[in-house]
Amino acid sequence: MIIDIPEGQEPIGYVWGEMVPGIGVAAATFSMSVYEHTTLGLREFEAARLRVAQINGCLFCLDWRTERDGTKVEEEFAEAVTRWRTTDAFDERTRLAAEYAERYTLDHHGLDDAFWQRMTAHYSQAEIVELTMSIGSWLAFGRLNHVLGIDAVCVLPGH
Repeated sequence: MIIDIPEGQEPIGYVWGEMVPGIGVAAATFSMSVYEHTTLGLREFEAARLRVAQINGCLFCLDWRTERDGTKVEEEFAEAVTRWRTTDAFDERTRLAAEYAERYTLDHHGLDDAFWQRMTAHYSQAEIVELTMSIGSWLAFGRLNHVLGIDAVCVLPGH
């Protein structure tokens, strides 16, 4: 960890809440909104989230599994995300979610017309905006936690 955390302080709460309360609290609210207000299916949501986590290297995000109504993706899902191009475990929406997350994270300038034609064939415009905002949240905050070295102690509020 490259940030000095005072003894007795919870690292995430301290960094996000006390060090920069005007920014950190808003960021945490945005991050939690992605989970609380999503309309995306669990598999496409997790495919995109996990692909960003794999690229970011965020330890907590790699270990985390979103739960909805007592359901999580299967144990082998994360491995399938790494093989999103060839896995037979994904439908087209899930495969596109993983692809979009990877391309958004690594080469957003390379999102060409052919990609968008495939996306709009499977996702509504509102779903594309939601997925884009979600990926942006995971990219920014997972990377922030990893770069600062607090990803090993990260806990999402309310989980």
